[in-house]
Amino acid sequence: MGLKGCSALFYSFEPPSDHSNYDEFIVEVEVKAAHNVLEACAQTDTIEKVVFTSSATAIIWGHENDQNSPSMDNLDEIHWSDIKFCRKFKLWHALSKTLAEKTAWALAMDRGVNMVSINAGLLMTPDLTITNPYLKGAAEMYEDGVLVTVDLDFLVEAHICVYEEISTYGRYLCFNHIINQTEDAIKLANMLSPSPSSPQSSENDTRIIQQRISNKKLNKLMVEWQPQINDLANQDECL
Repeated sequence: MGLKGCSALFYSFEPPSDHSNYDEFIVEVEVKAAHNVLEACAQTDTIEKVVFTSSATAIIWGHENDQNSPSMDNLDEIHWSDIKFCRKFKLWHALSKTLAEKTAWALAMDRGVNMVSINAGLLMTPDLTITNPYLKGAAEMYEDGVLVTVDLDFLVEAHICVYEEISTYGRYLCFNHIINQTEDAIKLANMLSPSPSSPQSSENDTRIIQQRISNKKLNKLMVEWQPQINDLANQDECL
């Protein structure tokens, strides 16, 4: 991996094209990839910061019966998905993201690499389908008030923000929408499976699931950083 002369690295993992489904094999591949990338960064003197793209699935799973878990009013950056829980229920995406991120953090702290992570919600793209591995357990996420999504523009802006802001540290939960109402859940279901069997609108179900996940840390950072974005935009307009 040639990083000589690079001052930053934005890391994200995509499964190999010949093995796109998440399973135990991909877990091992992703963990090894995270280790290798952070090791390469540790050996590159010019690297000033690593922005590690992780997932909200590395945060949300397996807290219901954990008496030692921090306050469950809201899940946020201090929480980690339970590895045994993920393995038991074959939540391979969550397990892979959790182990890979833990591996990256361990190496970054051991080798003195300046790293921040972005734990992104479900990325809303035109080609999103029900087969997306993030969505395994989607019904449970919805009922638990932790089914969150993120638009590409917002995710990109978050990456730029945590890179450019010197004071950033640790993990940042990144989402700009939560699916916690029947109407939103139906819209998402219809988008994922646009077929006659997709759920139809239910005017009688007006229930709102209590949100149990917080992105306050990132939102505060981006609000404080927003004037810088506007200044840059104004400069571009003047050019």
